[in-house]
Amino acid sequence: MAGKLLAEGFARNGPDVAALTDPIADTPMVVTLDQLRPYDHNPRVTRNPLYDEIKASIRERGLDAPPAITRRPGESAYIIRNGGNTRLAILRELWSETKDERFFRIPCLFRPWPARGEIVALTGHLAENELHGGLSFIERALGVEKARELYEQESGQALSQSELARRLSADGFPIQQSHISRMRDAVQYLLPAIPKVLYGGLGRHQVERLAVLRRACERIWEQRAHGKRTVEDFHALFHEVLAMFDSASEAFSVQRVQDELVGQMAEQLSVDYDTLNLEVDDNESRQRALGSEPTPATAHPQRPMATTPARSPSEAAGTPPYPAPPLSPAVTTASSSIEDAATASPSPDVDRLQGHIVSPAPTTERLQSIQRMVADQLGDALPDFEANVLRAIPVQAGGLYPISDVWYIEPGLDAPERLRVHIAQFAREIAEEAGQAECIEPTDDGLGFVCNANALSANAHSLPFLARAVLTLLQALSAGYLATPAPLSTLDDLRLTDALGPLLQGRRDRPASDRLSDNGLVKLFRLLRLARRLLDLEAGANSSTAT
Repeated sequence: MAGKLLAEGFARNGPDVAALTDPIADTPMVVTLDQLRPYDHNPRVTRNPLYDEIKASIRERGLDAPPAITRRPGESAYIIRNGGNTRLAILRELWSETKDERFFRIPCLFRPWPARGEIVALTGHLAENELHGGLSFIERALGVEKARELYEQESGQALSQSELARRLSADGFPIQQSHISRMRDAVQYLLPAIPKVLYGGLGRHQVERLAVLRRACERIWEQRAHGKRTVEDFHALFHEVLAMFDSASEAFSVQRVQDELVGQMAEQLSVDYDTLNLEVDDNESRQRALGSEPTPATAHPQRPMATTPARSPSEAAGTPPYPAPPLSPAVTTASSSIEDAATASPSPDVDRLQGHIVSPAPTTERLQSIQRMVADQLGDALPDFEANVLRAIPVQAGGLYPISDVWYIEPGLDAPERLRVHIAQFAREIAEEAGQAECIEPTDDGLGFVCNANALSANAHSLPFLARAVLTLLQALSAGYLATPAPLSTLDDLRLTDALGPLLQGRRDRPASDRLSDNGLVKLFRLLRLARRLLDLEAGANSSTAT
């Protein structure tokens, strides 16, 4: 008996287990601070604005609710599952200050690591941080960009902004697609230049204003810098100017950034500051209008049939005429609406409508709704291309300032300074058809532009007929209205009487040769309309000053 009692025990033959496996269901447990780590992709980078209040509450009452924790497969440390990183930092601080065990041993709720663990964890932290203390705009932006990266790894393909918004909403973090666009702009263009301002709490509205300003200035730079040699490209210029204002977010001013940026652009592009600033403001207004939430579009009443003095044989026989297609508010372009109308009912008016379109001027339901809203506020009647085509002479021509009606002048355009900007742009686009856009220079007097023969790409006599004729016409239109007479140039050798007919109508034997395109002709008509209005306004101002 004694020998059996003193014999060696059974030896362990199987492998040692280093640690128990994680529970497969939600399980309450107690963990220590040494076992817990903050979530490494936590979108919050700056201090929680409610940090002191949360710390005082935990000091007095402890944790009201156990934080949810989880653990990645194969790792030893637990992490906060969704939210709670601020509380973890406070517990470490309180343990360091007090050595109180209630701050070291923490009751938690363990939740198993899900199949889509990284995405679920990130979206959970985004949602929780929004609910408790909020995130700065740039922190949300970086979190959304990290989510985009995880989604694309999961799907193996790039995601559109709409698909990203849909997936974030499905995983518990709803966000608008327009906000995602602003966030990406902030991460790509603003964060490298003004990190202090952004992490200091620069809000969404100021970020949106900066995004609108950047796009407006970039568009103008591309148009005006074409063919010119500049010291640097626009992206480098924008970064350099913006970085000058990376100080406290409270002192940040978008208007100061715009003033400095437009000033440096004007210097490098050799353009007047006020003219450039006016163009930037005009572009910004358009972008803000397109980015705002429009009022719901109201359906247009069906337009009545145009009356004609004579009836066709089919009408006389009692066959009903084709109905006029109604104007749908959901069309995206005038050309697409015409194609739909032609498919629905082959009205003769469709051919007439199509004949008035020189080049499509794209529009959207959002833009149409905004235009109707502005017209209602100002008490104006908004021009309707399709409704007016049977009784007016509307046209469509694309460009920097798309034309939908040659005659109508919007109230916001009906001022001498704005009229000059538009006139100069139309003159430049007309000259661009002849390859001589560089010869058109904007001015603050006269009609708003001058034809500079010194900027000719070649000797005037060696230019093609179209180039000489276009420049001669533009010089004739503008030279007589300048405060100081323009010097004579080699362009004056071409008589306008010899150039005007072929330029506007074409030659007898080859009409399409050496004449303006239909697009250019529409812009010339619009230029003349705006120039006449400009002279009327200034004549009225002069007469009132004289009296």
